[in-house]
Amino acid sequence: MGLTIYETALPLRQPFQISGGVVANPSLGAPHIYVRIESDEGVVGWGEARPSHRWSYETAESVFTTLRDYLAPVIVGAEIDDAELVRKSMERVIAKGITTGQPIAKAAVDTAIHDLLARSVGRPMSFLWGRRPPSNISLSYLITTEDPAELERKVASARAEGFHGVDVKLGFGLSTDLALIEALEPHVAGLFVRVDANQGYSLSEARTIGRRLARLGANVFEQPLQADDLHGHAQLRRLVDVPIALDESIWTAAGVAEASRREACDAVVVKLTKMGGPSGAKLAGDVARACGLDVLGGGLTESTIGLAASAMVFDAIGIQRPVDLNGPFFLADDPVTPKGRIADGVYHLPAGEGLGCVIDEERIAPWTRQTYRLSGN
Repeated sequence: MGLTIYETALPLRQPFQISGGVVANPSLGAPHIYVRIESDEGVVGWGEARPSHRWSYETAESVFTTLRDYLAPVIVGAEIDDAELVRKSMERVIAKGITTGQPIAKAAVDTAIHDLLARSVGRPMSFLWGRRPPSNISLSYLITTEDPAELERKVASARAEGFHGVDVKLGFGLSTDLALIEALEPHVAGLFVRVDANQGYSLSEARTIGRRLARLGANVFEQPLQADDLHGHAQLRRLVDVPIALDESIWTAAGVAEASRREACDAVVVKLTKMGGPSGAKLAGDVARACGLDVLGGGLTESTIGLAASAMVFDAIGIQRPVDLNGPFFLADDPVTPKGRIADGVYHLPAGEGLGCVIDEERIAPWTRQTYRLSGN
């Protein structure tokens, strides 16, 4: 068996900013680390990691070295026909902490293993959960700006392009955010409105924004407070009449259960990358359902590899609302084939075995910073 790691910086159409700062800059490109695993029988599976130092502690450098120095030696030569066994092997070599321990790096391997296992039996990845593959998934239109006029233009574009939901980034300062909400209010009728602060507020600020969002009729207020402040989120739920969703606060199925026990949220955001791949994300979504919580889908501007894997997991845990898989909005080039397509606010998945898509290794070359290969032969 062989494993190859590609560290790339993909080109961007536009910058991406959250309350913590610029997540992706066109002048620098966006870090995407791809993992290619090939079985002894010649079956290939692909996975993707999308680190962002503005969003979590994992960086492009830490993901690459974790994969190269710790995870690759465990995977190469292992029996990879058991995804759960591979996951446990990764947890032994990189131990758990509050999260699964380098979950973004592990997500690339876990996704590649799922892709490979499905391809080895000639079926789409959804088959691993007893599901037919979804043909499409509804997307939310991501809006990140501090300019109210630009926000209005983007909401108009979302409607014109057929989107049924918008995901609006806030956390830029109280006066700026209130102006953005005021600009948003006349345009939201009939849309699923997801407002994401990315930990940008104090409790008093979140109360002010939350009450304003309730008047707006927002469907969800995502991660208003710091990730470790479950108590504050529980307090906020009693102060505002808008559903609270947790993203950065929840990285594991155990984290879902704890947030539910603490009554800290109404919904949880499932992301493959933060939950160590399809295995962890599927489990977290199932636990959320069992706890009576709503489940939202999100991503970290992954390319089509991560997008297709996410869509299949979200379908398997029954997410119906528009999901925040926003890579296509920002990537100027996606070295994946086939890509699928977006039409009328819906992503139509590529059809076929596994994820239905692969990396074009010729097209990835211009964006590749370094490559590492390890063979078990």
